[in-house]
Amino acid sequence: MMIIAIAPSFFFKPPKPAPRPVAGADTGAAGTQAPTAPGPAVPGAPAPTATAPLTRMPVETVTVSGPLYQYGISTRGGAILQATLNRYRALNPDDRGQPVRLIRPGGAINQLAVVVGQDTLRLADWDFTPSTRRLDVTQGTSLTLTASRGTVTIELTYRFRPDDYQIDVSGRATGVGPIGGNLLIGMGDGLRQTESDSAANYYTYGMVTKTDQSKLTLFSKLKPAEPVVLDGPFEWAAVKSKYFVTALLAFDSAAGQISGVTARALPGQQHVTHAEVTFGMVLPASGSFSYRLYAGPMEYPRLHAIGHDFYDINPYGWPGFRTVIRPIAVGARWLLVWMHEHLALAYGLVLIVFGIMIRVVLWPLNQKGMRASIRMQALQPEMQRIQDRNKDDPQRLQQEMMALYKREGVNPFSGCWPMLLPWPVLLALFFVLSNTIELRGQSFLWLPDLSLKDPLFVIPVLMGASMFAVNKVGMMGVPPNPQSKMMLYFLPVMMTVLFLNFASGLNLYYFIQNLVSIPQQWYLAKERLKAKANAPPPAPPTKKK
Repeated sequence: MMIIAIAPSFFFKPPKPAPRPVAGADTGAAGTQAPTAPGPAVPGAPAPTATAPLTRMPVETVTVSGPLYQYGISTRGGAILQATLNRYRALNPDDRGQPVRLIRPGGAINQLAVVVGQDTLRLADWDFTPSTRRLDVTQGTSLTLTASRGTVTIELTYRFRPDDYQIDVSGRATGVGPIGGNLLIGMGDGLRQTESDSAANYYTYGMVTKTDQSKLTLFSKLKPAEPVVLDGPFEWAAVKSKYFVTALLAFDSAAGQISGVTARALPGQQHVTHAEVTFGMVLPASGSFSYRLYAGPMEYPRLHAIGHDFYDINPYGWPGFRTVIRPIAVGARWLLVWMHEHLALAYGLVLIVFGIMIRVVLWPLNQKGMRASIRMQALQPEMQRIQDRNKDDPQRLQQEMMALYKREGVNPFSGCWPMLLPWPVLLALFFVLSNTIELRGQSFLWLPDLSLKDPLFVIPVLMGASMFAVNKVGMMGVPPNPQSKMMLYFLPVMMTVLFLNFASGLNLYYFIQNLVSIPQQWYLAKERLKAKANAPPPAPPTKKK
């Protein structure tokens, strides 16, 4: 079962996007993040020269504050330089306890550039005049920035929502010529490190694009100096870490969808964890553009409410199994969060209650399956006689075995499927505990974070020991055989090793599941022993004449 569940993630990987050279003067349709070299290269906008120096304005950061966030927008370039999430705390050693900051030092999102023909107008070094120096979104929601050089004027407007992390962006470029071009939106070079387990967090860094279905391109798969270009159109595109995301949503944009995405790994990285990402959109002849940004946590209800499968940024399940696992994972996530919020239980206690609840719900089915297994074991002597009598006639052997099952009212598979029912829940919890932001940083007893492995490896050992106890009790009264003996000792050891680096919350849940199933195993083992004591002695085998 574990091979079937895990192997596809190794053998059926999505094909790597073929890198190709970027078209255009400095950028392609998607482009790369525009460098901040001074001087526009647009008809009608003469570049500054040494004899005519460009007058610079002091650089300011406009602060936008709301209940959920605090953004900092630079007057030089008009991009978002800071994105602080008030309700989440950083877990990494350098920033531990401080509000999460999404953008890396020196980085920016929504850094714009305009491409017309072979000319590129880079706005990163333009001085914008803001409509206000400080904005409290509970009193006002709009910020407009304006800049001009020569005949070119850029107007950029941000509209914020007090109760959401979405930002409406609109603007207009005038004086860039009579024809349209391309708008390039730089999204920085990855998100800031915010987690205690930096290696696990870096492994999830990547960009996600959405057409008919979402596609994840991990930064770790990129090669330095080889830009990867993904051709659209895309409804949305995003840069993500394990729990946070910055995204561009263009499914309701009047300017059309995202035309392409480019990622270029930063040089000097032995293992790629950061890459410059730029989104491209078509700029119509009017010069007007609009889209939405999202800079915030991957809260499933919030992502789901946006629509267009935006929740798929945080996938529950491997490709191919996602359709089956996701509904269970979404339901499990909802129930865990509901119990935490409405019953005032710590998430560790929630997992314990949840584990007991699953076993109680499945108790009748397990009871039925285990009793069917007892009946199958009672038929073993008769089945052995049929096999001995028809060992040279497979067709007759099958007919007599089916007749025996029908006469005794036994289904040979009825003892298996009840044992398989808890596994979809276990697999769903694997993704819920690893990717659900509500469980991020939640401690319980000696476990510092239920979403991470147990640093002392206590809970995986307890899980393996409880599995051994379940198997040991369940084999009471079962005739000994080499296969059963091997599984008694080998399976708990194998599962302990497998679960060592899994989320400690998953180990806790599985440990509770095993403990709760021991009384049921013991009760049915007593039934098995009683049935065995009352069974008639086996008839001697008949000899062939």
